[in-house]
Amino acid sequence: MKMKTALTIAGSDCSGGAGIQADIKTMTMNGVFAMSAITALTAQNTTGVRAIQEATPEFLKQQIDAVFEDIFPDSVKIGMVSSRELVCVIADRLKYHKAKNIVVDPVMVATGGSALMATDAVATLTKELLPIATLVTPNIPEAQILSELAIETKEDMEKAAKAIGDAYGPAVLLKGGHSINDANDLLYERGKYHWFEGKRIDNSNTHGTGCTLSSAIAANLAKGFTLSESVQRAKEYISGALLAQLALGKGSGPLMHNFDLASHFTEEKISD
Repeated sequence: MKMKTALTIAGSDCSGGAGIQADIKTMTMNGVFAMSAITALTAQNTTGVRAIQEATPEFLKQQIDAVFEDIFPDSVKIGMVSSRELVCVIADRLKYHKAKNIVVDPVMVATGGSALMATDAVATLTKELLPIATLVTPNIPEAQILSELAIETKEDMEKAAKAIGDAYGPAVLLKGGHSINDANDLLYERGKYHWFEGKRIDNSNTHGTGCTLSSAIAANLAKGFTLSESVQRAKEYISGALLAQLALGKGSGPLMHNFDLASHFTEEKISD
């Protein structure tokens, strides 16, 4: 059986709701074989990030090369990358291997407010990584950093998305989940705007939503869907995972990535 494949390059979340763990669950549920290159180990849970231990640039290089030289990924999702040196390694190896369908989720601040990317890493991201990306998926705070524009209205979102796309090259999916237009997201691609209407779901457990969305988009790009189709399918998947109303942890809990998984192997033991 020939199966499409996707690589996530991101940080590990030991509590399972975000990062590599969320990416692998999402890619699996969206029908592709998931692989990973870990940029950092994090000690975190639903209440916040306690500690970060980065991979060395050389070890990250070895992980990426090992994947590409054996199972070439049909898409690549990039999440948390906290230092300039690691961003440089990723950009260098993706260029070398001629990677395709690259989705960059510019993870700069954790849901709990912890900074996850150094200032010089952001500058390197815009210079080295965004120009080779297919899509970048900032939320409102991240888009304000990348565009250097204040975003308070729908028109501000359009200006910021255009500024980012025109300056650095990739299509831009600007996520409106931070109090603007409910859950409406804006895709800016080759000078055109496409609004994806969404309804805000009453669920405070949103840990890992950004990771999940970008991974679902990458999975659908790997399967041959257009960028617009991939975004729409990813948004539908996110909505299902939120509507499942999983409740774990003491803080902002994780999504139910496996909400649509039903097989003999998922059944629980029936009590006697």
